[in-house]
Amino acid sequence: MAEVLVYVDHVDGAVRKPTLELLTLARKLGDPVAVHLGPNAEEAAKTLGEYGATRVLAADAAEFADYLVVPKVDALQAAYDSVSPAAVLVPSSAEGKEIAARLAVRIGSGIITDAVDLETSDEGPVATQSVFAAAFTTRSRVSKGAPVITVKPNSTSPEAASAAGALEELSVGFGEAATGTKVTSRTPRESTGRPELTEAAIVVSGGRGVNGAENFPLIEGLADALGAAVGASRAAVDAGWYPHSHQVGQTGKTVSPQLYVATGISGAIQHRAGMQTSKTIVAINKDSEAPIFDLVDYGIVGDLFEVVPQLTEEVKTRKG
Repeated sequence: MAEVLVYVDHVDGAVRKPTLELLTLARKLGDPVAVHLGPNAEEAAKTLGEYGATRVLAADAAEFADYLVVPKVDALQAAYDSVSPAAVLVPSSAEGKEIAARLAVRIGSGIITDAVDLETSDEGPVATQSVFAAAFTTRSRVSKGAPVITVKPNSTSPEAASAAGALEELSVGFGEAATGTKVTSRTPRESTGRPELTEAAIVVSGGRGVNGAENFPLIEGLADALGAAVGASRAAVDAGWYPHSHQVGQTGKTVSPQLYVATGISGAIQHRAGMQTSKTIVAINKDSEAPIFDLVDYGIVGDLFEVVPQLTEEVKTRKG
């Protein structure tokens, strides 16, 4: 059976959920071979094997942490040359897309970004994408080489499928470009205890209707009751009410959770582009003509300052 390379997104060996989703999708195309770069590969291999990785190619070097992107591309190319896979799958993060694009150029293959599903065909792997703010669904395949495909988080539910997960050392030679951009300092992001926005199964977002940074704790309260991440519209971010890292939209982050709750958000196309592929969408807005209501599964026409506290209390009550 053909092998499929899966680039592992992890934090010190703790495998992140998007990688487990990639392994699940990779099994539709062939036998997943994971590529783990960085420390604690032995620990990661247990999880990767649990979700279907037949092999885990591992390399650890200071270059992966000290320099940006290129050393990881060097390593992924070494894995590609070693395996000759049917496809290469990478998470659709900002870094993941850059790694994928650079790899595709090097190996002379086509690239597909932001896939939401994968399947096989006689002509090779086929990727499904939601495009033009999710107004259309396309099915695409590359016309040259083994496709390099980035996959959106939350495109599928991770499914365990025990495999060997055999750990193998990956030999990597770094080119001159690998040390071109050095990391000079790092500032750890302050933890909120909430899920990562792009990976969360539930997202609660606030917009212009929240009417000030002092009111965002109302949105955070509902998010915490639901175990959700907090998002914000561009209007709320531009006004300085919430950090840019939480912006959902065309110029922010794209999310595709199981449940998206939009509070005080009108539903401009810029925002819709970042959340329209959510599985279930709920909107709370006092303007019954707001465009967001054309998109939702459930809509509440009402003042968010009255609705959200009631909803938060009801969620807490039902959770016991």
